[in-house]
Amino acid sequence: MTKQNPMLVEAAAHYDHVVNIRRDIHQHPELGFDVGRTAGIAAQELKRLGIKVKEGVGKTGVVGDIDVPGATKRIALRADMDALPIQEENNVSYKSKNAGKAHMCGHDAHTAMLIGAARIIKANEKDLKVNVRFIFQPSEEVHPGGAPEMIKDGALDGVDQIYGLHVYPLIETGTVAVGSGPFFGSSDRFEINISGKGGHAAFPHLADDVIVMGSQFVNAIQSVVARELNPTDPGIVSVTMFNAGTAPNVLPSNVVIKGSVRTLTEENRTYVEQRLKDVLEGIVTTSKASYKFSYHRGYPPVLNQETLAQHVAASAQQLVGEERLVFPHPSVLAGEDFGYYSQAIPACFFLLGAGNKEKGIKHMLHHPSFDIDEECMLYGMAMHAGIVLRGA
Repeated sequence: MTKQNPMLVEAAAHYDHVVNIRRDIHQHPELGFDVGRTAGIAAQELKRLGIKVKEGVGKTGVVGDIDVPGATKRIALRADMDALPIQEENNVSYKSKNAGKAHMCGHDAHTAMLIGAARIIKANEKDLKVNVRFIFQPSEEVHPGGAPEMIKDGALDGVDQIYGLHVYPLIETGTVAVGSGPFFGSSDRFEINISGKGGHAAFPHLADDVIVMGSQFVNAIQSVVARELNPTDPGIVSVTMFNAGTAPNVLPSNVVIKGSVRTLTEENRTYVEQRLKDVLEGIVTTSKASYKFSYHRGYPPVLNQETLAQHVAASAQQLVGEERLVFPHPSVLAGEDFGYYSQAIPACFFLLGAGNKEKGIKHMLHHPSFDIDEECMLYGMAMHAGIVLRGA
């Protein structure tokens, strides 16, 4: 564990406290907006530091402010607090005590790291040149997300820039990754229902084979991304559910298909939505059946403002060195409601290495055995604090 960097030395002084907070939150995961216990921990920790705290923001969020006399800019740091409806499979001392709920996306660490960063920033308050806002947000995992509620309730009022991070097990602890422009994708979903005349499997000419139609749709939409989108502007269309039939000798009258769409631009988002409908209509109407098509827009893309991304990269280089900075990092087509913040004000979201193969920390986010190398929180605390103290 490197402690030569002054910010890491300060983070190390708070490490045990932050680990205890993370493990406590991990054992008591909460879902959606029902994060009262977690929010209470965040609020209590900020109050102990003498930071002005507002609770119940965006239903159950917490906002804390440090005001610096004469400062004209305010920088916000955001952490999400909610867990996932997953049964944890890890055998650790801090395993979830709430059946069917677990922090398999690292939001427990996000919350703990921001508390640790607040301790560092408050201890260095005399060096601050900007006002600071700490945002602890509920319900990142559940669309429509907690960010819109936080924004509606004033969390960004008077804020000039906002930064956030996400633990990322695909890169090793001590590594920071960031890019400019679209960094995370939109996260949309679709559902189609194809209906026709069912019948006996031995008499297909007397029925409408909706399974064939559904299969044609699944195959045809692969070309929408592969051959109609610019390959340098990625997108994903994934079919994740295909439900039809109840017996091997019956041609069903209905098939339901569901899936996910990920894009980095609003242009591609709109294009893919329309093309899915066009392909479906062409297949089904040719076969004299009928269909219903539903498209549900999820989180917008996360847009990293270039100047802010450069600031994060410079802070990371100072902290971990050029060899452990990945900049620019390719875009990630996961969804994040941080995208709403990035639509409202200049924003930057970055990835914090949390993997450690030697410790067996290798599972991806949302896996029932996901965990983090807790030493990554040293770097998360230091990154948050460094971004603010360097005064972007």
